[in-house]
Amino acid sequence: MAFSARIWTPLLVALVVVSGCRCGDPGLGGTREGFRPQEESVDFGRVLQGEQARRQVTLLATARASITVTASANAPFSVATPEVTVPGSGTATVEVVFTAGNGVAEGTLTLEGGGDSESVRLTGIGVPSKPCPAPQCRDSRFDVESGECVETPREDGASCIPASRCEELGLCESGVCVGRPRTCDDNNPCTVDACSPTQGCVTSQVACPAPSNPCRVGLCDRDEGCTEVDADDFSPCGPVNCKTANVCVSGRCTGVPTPDGTVCAPATACQGEGTCQEGECERPDAGDLEPEWERQVDGEPVEAPGAPVLLVQDGALFASVCGGDAGCRLVSYTAGGLVRFESPYPDGGARSLLAVSGAGVVVLGPEGLEGYAPREDGARLWESTWEAMGTPPASDAGTWRGGTGAGRVAVTVEGDVLAYVDWRAVPDAGVDGDPVPLPEPEASRLVWLAGSGDAGTLLRASPVESWPGEARLALDVTGEAFLYSVDGRLARAEAEEDGGTALLLSSWVDGGVPDGGASLAVAGGTLLVGGRAFVPTERGDGGTDGGAAVVTVDWDAGTRTRVPLAEPALLSVAGTPGYLFARACERTDGVPCTPEEERVVLRAVDSDTGQLAWEVDALPDLELPGALHDATLVRGGAVGVLAAAEQEDGPRVWYQLFVRGERLGMCPLPGRPRVAGSAFVENRLYVLAERDGAWLLESYTVDGSAETLGWPQRHGGAGGARRESP
Repeated sequence: MAFSARIWTPLLVALVVVSGCRCGDPGLGGTREGFRPQEESVDFGRVLQGEQARRQVTLLATARASITVTASANAPFSVATPEVTVPGSGTATVEVVFTAGNGVAEGTLTLEGGGDSESVRLTGIGVPSKPCPAPQCRDSRFDVESGECVETPREDGASCIPASRCEELGLCESGVCVGRPRTCDDNNPCTVDACSPTQGCVTSQVACPAPSNPCRVGLCDRDEGCTEVDADDFSPCGPVNCKTANVCVSGRCTGVPTPDGTVCAPATACQGEGTCQEGECERPDAGDLEPEWERQVDGEPVEAPGAPVLLVQDGALFASVCGGDAGCRLVSYTAGGLVRFESPYPDGGARSLLAVSGAGVVVLGPEGLEGYAPREDGARLWESTWEAMGTPPASDAGTWRGGTGAGRVAVTVEGDVLAYVDWRAVPDAGVDGDPVPLPEPEASRLVWLAGSGDAGTLLRASPVESWPGEARLALDVTGEAFLYSVDGRLARAEAEEDGGTALLLSSWVDGGVPDGGASLAVAGGTLLVGGRAFVPTERGDGGTDGGAAVVTVDWDAGTRTRVPLAEPALLSVAGTPGYLFARACERTDGVPCTPEEERVVLRAVDSDTGQLAWEVDALPDLELPGALHDATLVRGGAVGVLAAAEQEDGPRVWYQLFVRGERLGMCPLPGRPRVAGSAFVENRLYVLAERDGAWLLESYTVDGSAETLGWPQRHGGAGGARRESP
């Protein structure tokens, strides 16, 4: 028994010791591993795109034993130290990196160690930078927090380049570059010295008075001032023809035989230059004006009396076409003749063109005016019905029907639409029953429609009044609107003050401009009204009661009977001269011309005096009836005219160039086309014509370049809207 006791006693002691030990209990300071992150989430804030930001996450050991923790994060976040050891009861940090992209980013930091896993939410915002240019004398930086550029003045005294080239040696002062005035005097009395803010010093020669002797020229000498010297030998000093040339020889004007080969006529679009040969000016035969390209039109253009058939805006061409496979639609072409878009009209009905601007194409619809986008797919942008434009009160005479037309719609530079609209009472029997002749308009008003934003909305309107007969609308370069009618009324449209919505029509010329046709042109601060008078767009002292000064056109010139045509009338960019077309004959007794006596002439008129400068027959064939299609000013004081003449074998069409009363060129279009519409743009002539039953859009290269400043860059024929361009 004693032996047994000695054996069990140590065993019992060991069991007691083991049962009383709680190893690893943290509460008792054991040695089991553990950790936790101090932060639940980390926000990196706003960081510039492409740059990195770093933040630290603190790990706490939850036991006396150290622990190894592995860290990982998903893009655009990453960890700089994938593994970290946290000392027992201590702390360690994990560095997290955010590589900023564009916009909000979210991710997770995953921490694993000792069989445990913890996570920390990561957020940040990537902010794209933007360029921060700054004017001289200021520095600019991009501020990430605000997302904006922040400017600060540079230190005073820093060198800079002044904005004006009339200053030099610039220095920064309070963030502004200040320079010293540049001296441009070259100490030469024969030069005129000046300074241009964009070009710097500019010098021109002193213009000495022209001597009375054509073979002497004024010359400025640095020491003697203006003197006279002999002109170069063989300089023209008088008339030159192929027989005799008046030229200078040793300072004297002398007539000498004109040598063969002397150029006597310039080249034109279809004909080479003429040269003198044995006393005569010989020119090669004129060939056809061959098209640069031609494209077949799928359908037939819509033709309405006086309305343009072809419009041009920023190099794009527009036509209203019916037929083919798509019904009636607005078609646009590139300057090379490729189709840009075809936009079907909503009800498939025909529309006639009225005007075009960068804001849209304005057409005459069945219920009012419509606007179509000039780009992309040409979708309809807006419609303004006659009712929306203010139909007058009901009439006992029948149903009111509104209308407008070519020359009575104009588009401002901003794209707003001004239209002179009239209404007539149509008998009810004529609406749904048999057609009846349309009566004369009984009411009218001028309306102003929005061209952008809430496009087509009526912004302003004049009072409803009686303004009978045809009328024409024109806008000058400042956007002022003028309205003229065949009964002689000329008015300026003015917006009502104090935010009102009325358009007030104030008489611009006391007594009007009577006996005119329905034409109106504007350019260079001058109106050409009805082919009868030049009127300034700004009131002067020449009229009664402060009215505008009027220069009356002397149509008769005391010799022949002339009647101005309603269209076209052209006015040069400077406002002088004016170019007018008229029917004329040799009668001096005031009796109207008979058709056999009548001719169509182009005449240039001085806008300062109203007197004739020159006149020339405008139709290609004086012996046969003809018609004008279009006309335009050409740089250099020329006029381009497209006209037709009926011949025994069919109609022919010619492009003609006139300069100072002479027809310099006459180029026939190929074949026997019937022209529906045309437009001059730069040195191009676009024609929409029918040939052998097919409609073609054609482009021709012509002489010179059409004027692009001021009216009349016609863009669509005599009926186009009159707007002077800046």
